[in-house]
Amino acid sequence: MRFIVLGAGAVGGVVGGRLFQYGHDVVLVARGEHADIVEAEGLTLAAASGVVNLPVPVVRTIGELTWETGDVVLLAVKSHDTEQAVKQLAAVAPVGVPVACLQNGVANEATVLRRFSHVYGVCVMCPATHMKPGVVVAESSPVTALLDIGRYPSGRDATAEAVSEAFARSTVGSEVRDDIMRWKYAKLLRNLANAVDALCGPDGRSSQVAQMARLEGEACLRAAGIDHASETEDRLRRGNLLHPSDVVGHERGGSSTWQSLARSQGSVEVDYLNGEIVLLGRQYGVPTPVNELLQQVADRRARLHLPPGAMSPEELLAMLHQPG
Repeated sequence: MRFIVLGAGAVGGVVGGRLFQYGHDVVLVARGEHADIVEAEGLTLAAASGVVNLPVPVVRTIGELTWETGDVVLLAVKSHDTEQAVKQLAAVAPVGVPVACLQNGVANEATVLRRFSHVYGVCVMCPATHMKPGVVVAESSPVTALLDIGRYPSGRDATAEAVSEAFARSTVGSEVRDDIMRWKYAKLLRNLANAVDALCGPDGRSSQVAQMARLEGEACLRAAGIDHASETEDRLRRGNLLHPSDVVGHERGGSSTWQSLARSQGSVEVDYLNGEIVLLGRQYGVPTPVNELLQQVADRRARLHLPPGAMSPEELLAMLHQPG
């Protein structure tokens, strides 16, 4: 089995790096200076348990690969980049190649299923940071991440079992789940606070505005009849397995949305996190003013290349109550 990691940022870089480190065949698909450094110097994977330099093969476009039996694509781009990535992948890859979505949000799997016949959802719990080209930081040790996997829209098969086993041999906890989207919807509810983290800093995750965003999300899922793993189930699954901590020499970043603002990328994936709740609210008649505000403000700050953490939760609440 060869893992083709499409999107070698924080999650893709850390997971691909761990797989390679533990003896799996891996190719990273990366861009720009990140790809240049990995090709010339290897991928630096830093963690509290130590720093390793990994000579992982890297290509700059998916078209450079020659496809082999046993290939598995780990799709790890941000949700707003999925459509373009899948279009590029479909132009060169066999329709039957397994594609596993290591992504936040719940819309990616359906997008991939339009082009590929074997699609897998992965519920990603991976504290990771990518702020410097050629370097990814795994913030949890000794368990790097939890990556539960299942066939989309439901079920399991031999590929899901094999990928899960590979994860488990690479410092990653993994279970195969028949109901993977139920767990991804639970993760979506947690990710609604990403925008608050990005706009207000880490303390924003426990703020009133973050709690209000989650309550809107829960109301929308109820109205739509969408089941999700409970907070108790989610807490039990995490247990005490993940231990995020500072890594010497590397500033600990915030959520993936925080990192997008910090790297001044010009875009964030809020349309597929808070925006997913806004969409459901409009479809099922549930008001979602908090998620709509978070979606709009985070998107505007990204487009203007403004830094993260510049607002307070109180400012967001004040904006919520402004007329118009």
